[in-house]
Amino acid sequence: MIVHLWSYLYRNIFRFWLKWILRQLTGKCELQRICDGSMKRAERTLRIEHSLESSKCKALQRAVYSSKDDVEKCVALIIEQKKINTQKDAVFASKLQLSLLQISGCKKLYLAVEELRKQPYNSDNNKHEEQLMELWNLLMPHEKLKARITKQWCDIGFQGDDPKTDFRGMGMLGLTNLLYFSKHYPREARQILSRSNNPKLGYSYAIVGINLTEMAYNLLKNGHLRTHFYNLVPGEPQMKDFHQFYCYLAYEFDKFWFEEKPESIMYFNQYREKFHEKVKKHLLDYDVVLALRNEI
Repeated sequence: MIVHLWSYLYRNIFRFWLKWILRQLTGKCELQRICDGSMKRAERTLRIEHSLESSKCKALQRAVYSSKDDVEKCVALIIEQKKINTQKDAVFASKLQLSLLQISGCKKLYLAVEELRKQPYNSDNNKHEEQLMELWNLLMPHEKLKARITKQWCDIGFQGDDPKTDFRGMGMLGLTNLLYFSKHYPREARQILSRSNNPKLGYSYAIVGINLTEMAYNLLKNGHLRTHFYNLVPGEPQMKDFHQFYCYLAYEFDKFWFEEKPESIMYFNQYREKFHEKVKKHLLDYDVVLALRNEI
């Protein structure tokens, strides 16, 4: 109760007066003070985002939803609203513009990821079928599929003889992530597939991969990935950056699973949640970048 009361008083009363006092002392608004500081890219962008969202000015609140084409207009509007002298503060506009591009880019990326997730796998779609066949060929280059519907799919970790049923939760996003990892990190993907067949610590490679896609999707949806993307990309993050993060999860989860040595696959959800919390803890670090290197 006390915490909620303090939070309410700070947001609605104390924050305004604190900002006013600091502006009188420094001659600069909150956004200028953030841009002037020695903060690194992610911390600066996160604080700018919070400042804009907390503003009582609707125009400033809307700035975090600006499109790439509107960013320059938003920067000019903020400069006008805050009466900022850009001759005295020459770097403010460029720093604010970069942060707004990152903020709007993350929101745009979420919409693109969500659209792919909502797209169901369709076996009548030739492109979907080609991607599925490509996944098999990348993971099992020395073994040919005997048929489209076959128990062989279980060899790469699908549940049954037709993988399309396993993509229901994550749609084409699940397949796209699996394929990206296999295409850009073939050695690592095949190595993890081989390890997943371990008689004691084995797991279903494709099913776990789709599960990790759900983890990556939820981390993006809930805003946990902003720090990672703000450090990774000096502008708008792209779909490939999301796929790269998935590759990191696939590689690190395999290491985590074998280090933990679960008694049985029946404990998967318990260890998945433990891994999830570990990743979220990493993402609290303002300097964090969670991605694999040496992509081909």
